[in-house]
Amino acid sequence: MRLRHPDGTVVHLAYCTNVHPAENLNGVLAQLARYAEPVRRRLGEARLGLGLWLSRPAVTELAADPDAVTRLRRELNTRGLEVVTLNAFPYQGFHTNAVKKSVYHPDWSERVRLDHTLDCARLLTALMPDDAERGSVSTLPLAWREGWTADRADRAARHLDQLSQGLEALAADAGRTVRVGFEPEPGCLIENAEQAVRLLAGADPRWLGVCLDTCHTAVGFEDVPTACARLAAAGLPVVKAQVSCALGVEDPQDPAARAALWEFAEPRFLHQSRELLGGRLLAVDDLPDALGGALPGLGQWRIHFHTPLHTDPRPPLRSTRTELLAALELLVGGPTARTDHLEVETYTWPVLPSATDRDLVHRTPDTDLIDGIAAELAWARDSLTRLGLKDESTR
Repeated sequence: MRLRHPDGTVVHLAYCTNVHPAENLNGVLAQLARYAEPVRRRLGEARLGLGLWLSRPAVTELAADPDAVTRLRRELNTRGLEVVTLNAFPYQGFHTNAVKKSVYHPDWSERVRLDHTLDCARLLTALMPDDAERGSVSTLPLAWREGWTADRADRAARHLDQLSQGLEALAADAGRTVRVGFEPEPGCLIENAEQAVRLLAGADPRWLGVCLDTCHTAVGFEDVPTACARLAAAGLPVVKAQVSCALGVEDPQDPAARAALWEFAEPRFLHQSRELLGGRLLAVDDLPDALGGALPGLGQWRIHFHTPLHTDPRPPLRSTRTELLAALELLVGGPTARTDHLEVETYTWPVLPSATDRDLVHRTPDTDLIDGIAAELAWARDSLTRLGLKDESTR
């Protein structure tokens, strides 16, 4: 979907396809027909934006075969879909039984991460609509924090320089600009804007910036106005924002809250947990650790579990929708848009706990997932129009 900001900026709203398992091109094409086009029809939109996730095997397949790229673009056009952004954070295997910390590999100290990101950028120039001003690719925030050495930092710095050079050469060759956004995430080398400014110092802002995930900022109790001010002062653009909610609880010692939280302690994804206690931020790497006593539970918790935008988990749990709305107001609600790419990224539909509210939980039928994604996008679209953006999609 496209919305027009009062300053004239076209803001692209998409949903991220990393919610769907697809490790090759046939899988990607199948999900367009099975999910993306039905979501578009459910919304009544003429065009629907996708934040396309392409696993490494799919990227390899597309990079080796120009006809395959043509086929993918034709399928997108035929189904009323468009792509201006790719999610290149997960490398592959994002829907294995236990992803956890493997999602951070390979990291930016490894050459294959650079190659993969540039391959994604090249593919994006071929997939973008002709009238799109620019494209974006989101990636991991350098690496998971543990085991980071001076040697790995040096290699990562060289790879970032080569990334900028590659994106500049691509723009000259293809005539299309693609920027890469590093996505701060709890537990990684770059968790917040302050660390982004420090560790991305010297990055060329024409090509590199930040992908701001509003679930991650909420988990870290990060003040988004302060975060954006820091990024702007450092000249780091918000290349893309991921529109997402975290899981929260005011009283983690409440037995009902703990019982509800255990339902979210699933084995596939990492659910970093944070407690705000007396102005201090306490941290553990996964929800079972927090529930097992690694956090005292004397202050409120935020958990890295992406919850649907449009509806709440059952009390006494909450979502950080209020924090999301405040972030959106700052990013696109003011006199000037701070970013033009917004991506709804609730990849956790398949692992949400069972509940009676079928709008909240993806059970098994495809219709539940289609309805859920469509409801999230409708919520996001309506929230943006309330901020003064105009929906320019023809319905």
